[in-house]
Amino acid sequence: LTLPQFVQLMDNFVGEDMSLPTVKRLTAFIKGEYKQTEEERKKQLEKVHRMAHVAQRKQLLEALFEKWDSNACGSLDLEEVVAVLSTFKGDMGKEALMRAKEQLFSRYPHLRRVGKLSQKAFQTFLELIASKFTGNEDETIDNLVRFLTTSVEQSHTKSWQSSARRKWLQDIQQAAETSGTSMEPVYKAVMNALSQDTEAHGGNKRISAYIALLEESQRCPEQGQVLLRYVACTADDAPHLLNQVLHRDMKGVSFAAIDQGKPIYVPRVQLHGNIHFWNSDFPEEERKGSLLVLPLYDAHWRVFGILGLDTLQDECHKSIFLIHEITFYEGVCHAFSKAYHHVCMQEHVLQVAVTALDWLYPRTPSIHAVTTYLVAPGKDKNRVLCKVMTTDNTGQKEIHSSPVVLLREENLLRDYLFKCTDSSEVTLTSVYGEHHIAVPLHDLSRQTLGIFDISIGQNKKLPPQEQKELQKMLKMAQAACSEILQRSLEDTEPTQVLEAEHVANGRHAGILFHRFMLQELRECV
Repeated sequence: LTLPQFVQLMDNFVGEDMSLPTVKRLTAFIKGEYKQTEEERKKQLEKVHRMAHVAQRKQLLEALFEKWDSNACGSLDLEEVVAVLSTFKGDMGKEALMRAKEQLFSRYPHLRRVGKLSQKAFQTFLELIASKFTGNEDETIDNLVRFLTTSVEQSHTKSWQSSARRKWLQDIQQAAETSGTSMEPVYKAVMNALSQDTEAHGGNKRISAYIALLEESQRCPEQGQVLLRYVACTADDAPHLLNQVLHRDMKGVSFAAIDQGKPIYVPRVQLHGNIHFWNSDFPEEERKGSLLVLPLYDAHWRVFGILGLDTLQDECHKSIFLIHEITFYEGVCHAFSKAYHHVCMQEHVLQVAVTALDWLYPRTPSIHAVTTYLVAPGKDKNRVLCKVMTTDNTGQKEIHSSPVVLLREENLLRDYLFKCTDSSEVTLTSVYGEHHIAVPLHDLSRQTLGIFDISIGQNKKLPPQEQKELQKMLKMAQAACSEILQRSLEDTEPTQVLEAEHVANGRHAGILFHRFMLQELRECV
């Protein structure tokens, strides 16, 4: 148990009505009765040291990855990394490298195709290489890190734009973490990052930017199985571009970028002949400038849309995109992908909560209300709570598309929710005579992902049968959330070939709850 978990366990055990002398006797009893053998103490120390060591190594490798990824692309070129590593420890190092590379391909099959290392894959690669040498693995990792640090300092010049660009990319992720299930703050953060970079590092040229996502084509399958729907763009382009649909049989290079899985750059659109111009009011003789289309990848390196930029509205028709700009735009694609899928994950978790509460309410008439929160990072390593749904005593739900954000210091009466967040354990409390059960949903590392704040009115506890139904619901909701999170990992094989629109996946998330419930029934029969 961690300290917050131990405190919460004792708090739940003691309850609100126990007198101070009784609490003191309980404390004295635990101090006197708790015994730990020397072997248990050693095992506990070993575990603590191991966890600290793993965290330290992760931090070290993350810093190395960031040093190599000086333009904040979010990935490294595999062959570039291999070329540098091939000079580590001569022939013995080359042999270790080749064996580790084959193992890496078996763990991440997409690497053969895309040749890009994510931060996680980069860490795995170095750990695999270190495991191929005899001797202390930690020393080998340290030697590898020193070697690669020196190499990157020789072959990469740290760009002066790097820190500002990283800040803008972090703003995209932060928007996703506090937006609940709304994509609008993420789209706004992306457009802000692009406009600020153009102003600071792009010669202040005027750009248009837009995001289009792949959808299954329901109405016009003869025009192709998928289409691109434009979901966000710079403000000036909204009247003629937002919600437009591009099919495969229409002019354009977007589907070519999707099929090839790499950016397509057209420096002179007027000379290309296959560009789709959405603004029909734009005179043909003024349709000049550059166009860049970049594919958007998910964690499994499947394309799910495009980011497009052009300079058609810039008065200097010779404006072009430089290499450092294109590299940054790849970083924006990576940041947007992480943010987009984070919002999708939150939407799926909310859909699980909706389905779970629909199942629970007819079985638990003693429940007065349930408020559902998602947990998000705050300032100074504190966490905030985003209220995403309220359910009244009839089961009627209100989903907050723009969530209400709760800060700990501003919500003293709801401190029990933050205690639940800290300990990731069930918390019981009474507020103005109304009893609450705060129950956490965990992520894969058992950190708090979300909270059900269950009000049971004047009752101190639920009737036994209703308590049993609540426990069953919570068990299935947790199983469904864990499945959703597991599927989003890079080294987990995806179950779908096409990245379908996230609304459809949301419906699938609700079905997961019933699937686990049916599995539970089957095991009981």
